[in-house]
Amino acid sequence: MIDKAKKILQGPFRALCVLAVLWAAMPTAAQQLGLPQTDVLTISSDRLFADSAFGQRVFREIEAESALLAEENERIVAQLSQEEKDLTEKRATLSAEEFRPMAEAFDEKVQSHRDGQRAKLDALARLGEQARDQFFEMAQPVLIELLRDYGASIVIERANVVLSSDASDITQAAITRIDAAIGDGAVLEINNSE
Repeated sequence: MIDKAKKILQGPFRALCVLAVLWAAMPTAAQQLGLPQTDVLTISSDRLFADSAFGQRVFREIEAESALLAEENERIVAQLSQEEKDLTEKRATLSAEEFRPMAEAFDEKVQSHRDGQRAKLDALARLGEQARDQFFEMAQPVLIELLRDYGASIVIERANVVLSSDASDITQAAITRIDAAIGDGAVLEINNSE
């Protein structure tokens, strides 16, 4: 029986056993890269977007558009204030029947301005949400790569974690790699629109 076992451990089976032992002894990608090995990683998606080159560019663009919208709003408010002043002065010289249609037209103009500005603000907010969605779509391959490098099986939102070590937070590592992979994304957006 012992002779039979010795024969089995020789030849191809022995080589397979040696391979299995070597495989088990091989360092994981996380160990090779000097990264802590963990099954669960955390990430702050808000910080990931806000601190990335892509997110910074989007914030600058939205801020610039918001400033233009504020300037436009100030001009329109100044114009409407002057019209209101003129209308108030006319009120003293007009009958109620003559003044009412003018006042109603002015009220409609003010409401139209409010609705228009609100629509522009909503469009700006949607633009920010679309940029965020695009960012996370482009960042997904990098996050998958990090997951593999750390030997982890899951990445969860850091805000949903009650307690964890800082070693499990890969937000900064993800920002660094995403910036290297896509930069601020401006070139990618130009290429996609052509």
